[in-house]
Amino acid sequence: MWIKICGNTSLADAQHAANSGASALGFIFAPSPRRVTVDQVRAISPYLPRNVERYGVFVDASFDEIAATVHDADLTGVQLHANNDPDLPCRLRAHFAAEPASCPISILAVLAFSDDMEPQMEAVARDAARHGAIDALLIDSRSPIGHGGTGTRYDWQAAQHMFRRVAPQLRLIAAGGLNPDNVAEAIRTLTPWGVDVATGVEAAPGRKDPVRVQAFTRNARDTFAQLEKSRRPRASRR
Repeated sequence: MWIKICGNTSLADAQHAANSGASALGFIFAPSPRRVTVDQVRAISPYLPRNVERYGVFVDASFDEIAATVHDADLTGVQLHANNDPDLPCRLRAHFAAEPASCPISILAVLAFSDDMEPQMEAVARDAARHGAIDALLIDSRSPIGHGGTGTRYDWQAAQHMFRRVAPQLRLIAAGGLNPDNVAEAIRTLTPWGVDVATGVEAAPGRKDPVRVQAFTRNARDTFAQLEKSRRPRASRR
């Protein structure tokens, strides 16, 4: 079970998300109401639990920009939107693996949901198996105005078949329009490896609602636990 709270802009919000049970936190380095600077995140990272992942979210960013930001902001992962360089994940993996005393960097690729995206998902899964560059694939909502943070959901029933076909080959993360009230439904329908939320736990763009963050992580963890329990074989009775 993996839960990411994205779009953090303050130490208080990031710490609350971590203390509420988030597995990972996201910081957006791209045009967005939730955009942050390297200096902002550098001031936040030292005060977060070391077991909570810290992701930089990048949109069509260059190798040099991503590598420098990961280093300077003390990040543990990258999330790649609108990446036009198919070799970028492999280059990033090789770069960070070669750094002495470097922690492993997790890499998430992002695809916007569409009815005909299954071949794309399978291609990413094959590349991940062959090169090991992608740790997980995040499926977000499609929007003509931006990448991520749309607050709108896609058709989970339509996506259900794709998730279940590709899930054995690759970790899949559900995102797009999630909130405390519907995250359980999304998990039961899609059975993803993880979930990601930004706008669904906000009081205002870039400012988290502590109650909604706590409710989201609790509902997600409870639902993951229920699914895991239902999968366990029952002991035979004599």
